[in-house]
Amino acid sequence: MEATAEEVDRAVRAAHASRDALADRTVRAAFLRTAAGLLAGAEEHVVEAADAETALGPARLTGELARTAAQLRAFAEVVEEGAYLDIHIDHEDGSRTPPWPDLRRIKIPLGVVAVYAASNFPLAFSVPGGDTASALAAGCPVVVKAHPDHPATSELCASLLRRAAVQHGLPEDVVSVLHGFDAGVELVKHPLVSAAGFTGSVRGGRALFDAAAARPVPIPFHGELGSLNPVVVTEAAAAERGEQIGAGLGSSMTMGSGQFCTKPGFVLAPSGEAGDRLLKSLTESVSGTGSGVMLDHRMRDAFVAGVAERAALPDVDTPVTPGAGGEHTVSAGFLTVPARRLAETGPHDALLEECFGPVTVVARYDSQDEVTAVLSRLPGNLTATLQIATQEADGAAAGLLRELTPLAGRVLVNGWPTGVAVAPAQHHGGPYPATTSTSTSVGATAVERWLRPVSYQSTPEALLPPELREDNPLGLPRRVDGRLK
Repeated sequence: MEATAEEVDRAVRAAHASRDALADRTVRAAFLRTAAGLLAGAEEHVVEAADAETALGPARLTGELARTAAQLRAFAEVVEEGAYLDIHIDHEDGSRTPPWPDLRRIKIPLGVVAVYAASNFPLAFSVPGGDTASALAAGCPVVVKAHPDHPATSELCASLLRRAAVQHGLPEDVVSVLHGFDAGVELVKHPLVSAAGFTGSVRGGRALFDAAAARPVPIPFHGELGSLNPVVVTEAAAAERGEQIGAGLGSSMTMGSGQFCTKPGFVLAPSGEAGDRLLKSLTESVSGTGSGVMLDHRMRDAFVAGVAERAALPDVDTPVTPGAGGEHTVSAGFLTVPARRLAETGPHDALLEECFGPVTVVARYDSQDEVTAVLSRLPGNLTATLQIATQEADGAAAGLLRELTPLAGRVLVNGWPTGVAVAPAQHHGGPYPATTSTSTSVGATAVERWLRPVSYQSTPEALLPPELREDNPLGLPRRVDGRLK
């Protein structure tokens, strides 16, 4: 099942040859909708295959499949509307200094996109997921390196996407799947691959990112690597609703056995009575969570070792001890530490690194200065959350929001980061190591990763693409001489 270098080459060349077939936007949109329909129609088989390989459960997987189909339909609408082409037309203007020539700008597909599937989302961030959907929407063929944790699910989903392509007269090679570690390395190095999308570990993502940059012709590498997803709880918030915050935190950090990329893995909570009530509620919530199965034994072993290493640090307590729950399961828990231990570089820095699984770290602070000192040491994140009291919607809360904003791509107030709405205004990305670029992998603007702008200067009307012609035969939204039309 492991793809050879020759098989990688054949898959990429076949994908490259299919580029022109994806040029028709109407066909692309119809293809995406049909793919969504086929996936939804095969729900029973897809969920059964995914559950057998991941143990994520039918309820979770059924919801994930619905989200995956919705993503495909949403990108079909993006393609039909055409605003993603970002068309600008500036007519010749000799009165300017210097004079303007006639300029017409549009975004075009990059070419073949390599997609590296995620372990924890066998549907929404894997073969039929957001990277694939957005790349196809942009007009780019896709070669997916399947994740080894769910190969059968990957093949089943790929067959549905390829069937949808054929139904609309497209080559089935607009989507293909490869398996194997070496295949993944060969894929990012292939000269006909024009961009890559990745969801996974910092170590694996950084290695591929470096390989993409080291090519004779470097390519964009949009990687989602890791995130701590910090939460700051103000003292007033803990006093007003500490029990509610503790219960919400427990539910969020244990969701999916703590295997969500948006799991809140680090919390700054106040010392004192209000913080104690929060921790009591968190203890009750986490203690009531049963042991869970992680995606594979490698991840389980890393979790058990990671929490043991952290728990052994000085001044670290374990109100609920996380770790091995059984031969194949893990138990949820959390650690506490004085925030002052994290204000400077030292052995406690491990507490500021993501630990994949059902655990979070609660750092108890005594002052706002400690909060600021710890936040200044945090790496980039997908999310950052601020829990405030009802009367704190200004003043100090505004200052905390300013401190959190540089740390993440999505900043929440009085919510929990698990759960990523597939909406046009969504941003799922963040400063490194959360991602290797400034783009999003969720929402309508994810399509921008697979496009590049081209300007045509002083080009005769007959030679222009239809999208840029003066009479706008396709009826696309455009900005002409600075005005949206």
